[in-house]
Amino acid sequence: MRILLVEDDRRVAAALSAALTRRGYEVEHAATVAAALSAAPCDLVLLDLTLPDGDGTDLCRELRRRSSQLGIIAVTARGEERDRVQGLRLGADDYVVKPFSMVELQARIEAVLRRAAQAAPERSVIEVGVVRVDVAARTVHVDGREVTLTRKEFDVLLSLARQPGVAVPRDRILLDAWGTTWADRHTVEVHVGSLRGKLGDPRLVETVRGVGYRLRGG
Repeated sequence: MRILLVEDDRRVAAALSAALTRRGYEVEHAATVAAALSAAPCDLVLLDLTLPDGDGTDLCRELRRRSSQLGIIAVTARGEERDRVQGLRLGADDYVVKPFSMVELQARIEAVLRRAAQAAPERSVIEVGVVRVDVAARTVHVDGREVTLTRKEFDVLLSLARQPGVAVPRDRILLDAWGTTWADRHTVEVHVGSLRGKLGDPRLVETVRGVGYRLRGG
């Protein structure tokens, strides 16, 4: 899960980047509007509104114009009500005033990512090799054979099927299936283990060491 951190104070950026990385996020830092606009695609932007080469509110407007699904959280010292209202009206999903705790920021990140995932259009049927996932009916077939999964096993498989062949981080799976990244990561391992057994071929769900899991699809 990629986060673009737009922050001109390098000490703040370094501390925040380290804290987010420890929580399993991939972080790219941009210190200017120009750097932010040329950054690689991401899932969420943490945006300081005071930047050396432009106003963060203009950047917020442009990022929202580019993508309606991108999560944007304004992280700024501007705490006046008019600043909050302006930021939200320009397209920010949430507004966090400095100083803040990582616990609060983590909760807000999870909430924004959940809303973005729910708003994103979902294919009714996802096919990855021999694996067929009917999202609406919540059914799974492997090579034509129906497989009965628990609710959480289905949610874990769906998280992987949405990104076939891609290494999905454990925190992304936790967020998709449990709605939080605070759950015990061992929970994911247990459910992946039972999922492999039910799919009939353990190789379909591949462990990516140090990252998470990948659905190979046979």
